[in-house]
Amino acid sequence: MPPRRTSGATPEALDLSGASAHAPLAARMRPRALEEFEGQAHLVGERGALRRMVERGHLASMVLWGPPGVGKTTLARLLAEAVDAPFMTLSAVMSGVADVRAVIARAREWIERGGRSTVLFLDEIHRFNKAQQDALLPQVEDGTITLIGATTENPYFEVNSALLSRLRVFRLEPLSDEQVGAIVDRALGHERGFQRSVELPADAREHLVSISAGDARAALNVLEAAAAMAGADDPDARKPVSPSLEAVETAAQERILAYDRAGDGHYGTVSAFIKSMRGNDPDAALYWLATMVAAGEDPRFICRRIIIAASEDVGNADPRALQLAVAAAHALEWVGLPEAQYAMAQATAFVTLSPKSDSVGRGYGAAMADVMKHGSLPVPGHLLSAGHPLLKRHGFGVGYESPHDFEGDDVEQQYLPDALIGRRYYVPGDQGFEVTLAARMAAREEARRAAREEGRPPRRKNRATPPTAGMGDAMRLAAEGRKRIAEKQTRDAGR
Repeated sequence: MPPRRTSGATPEALDLSGASAHAPLAARMRPRALEEFEGQAHLVGERGALRRMVERGHLASMVLWGPPGVGKTTLARLLAEAVDAPFMTLSAVMSGVADVRAVIARAREWIERGGRSTVLFLDEIHRFNKAQQDALLPQVEDGTITLIGATTENPYFEVNSALLSRLRVFRLEPLSDEQVGAIVDRALGHERGFQRSVELPADAREHLVSISAGDARAALNVLEAAAAMAGADDPDARKPVSPSLEAVETAAQERILAYDRAGDGHYGTVSAFIKSMRGNDPDAALYWLATMVAAGEDPRFICRRIIIAASEDVGNADPRALQLAVAAAHALEWVGLPEAQYAMAQATAFVTLSPKSDSVGRGYGAAMADVMKHGSLPVPGHLLSAGHPLLKRHGFGVGYESPHDFEGDDVEQQYLPDALIGRRYYVPGDQGFEVTLAARMAAREEARRAAREEGRPPRRKNRATPPTAGMGDAMRLAAEGRKRIAEKQTRDAGR
């Protein structure tokens, strides 16, 4: 039987004692057992997947995916402790392939001495590039190491597929206010918390919990800073300190926003913003807009999303939505933040409350599908431009009828390629201005039907003739004038 791990006998002794006295409060308050772990009941609760796994004495390689401050590092340590496995840790920010190889060598040495697989905790695993991730594959495959990766990013995008196929992904959720409050209360009353008594007033506690946004580490860091400020005001160590609401606000400086402009916070918030506009909820749309602006999101990116929504989700149901969205983007360029927030909010509210239609997008998607299926089909000959009179001999433009020569400025003729005759792409919806467009299309179809029955569409009566010329006549006359000037210059040059 492999020897049991004892302190110092493994590649890295597992220290769950709460760290040294000079360590930050968040480190000192790390749970020592799964029973102390707050939150994530779906993983470590009585019927949680990870608890059932370690109760069987088995620990699979995995990725712990979740926002900051929910206990990924602590959970990895507790899982290794629960199965009595040696534990080593690397940070993908500071480590490379050489560090991975050193860990693997020590893990093999431990196995050769009769030990079990080493648990390697790799923090910020998404920071490893493909080559670095590939270096882990054989050892994860043969069980030399049990890999526990931690990431705040979506592992399905950030971890390469070969490694991901060997790992189980467990999602950790943000802590609730009640859970963050319980962690704060434990720190206030625990021997590993403060060296002197700290009492947190109700209003300060409520504010601390609310600004932490489910991040226990952030809450404890702010609490520690606020307590230090309060203690500095009263140096008598025998008296309890009581950080005020103002002290908490000063320590936090500003609300801790659970938002990463390059990570899941970015994509999740943007997704909520887009879907709120599409779902006709202006209150939610304005909230998510404010969240992005407050977190420092690029305002040009936000304006682009509003413009896209104006076309993708509103379309021709209200064409003004696109105009206002583009105007908001122009306003941002002209006045910048913070004043441009008004224009961005105005466009957001208008797009959100506009009637919705995706008919244009669906029609364009169907047209693109036909392009991908059939390729670039030949243009019907009568639609080709006869830029030179001799092109008429090759059928260019022959048979084309100008709609302006007919009543209603319309004449039925083929516009689609031969292979797609009769295809319909754009079908207006039943919301907003598209009702008007649908009526126009229906009236046009009726006029064309009547023309077919009569044998020929009616031409315009009293059609204006020169000297009231069209643009084509003007361009022809201009070209002839340039030709005459060029000929004269040539003659003059030959004299």
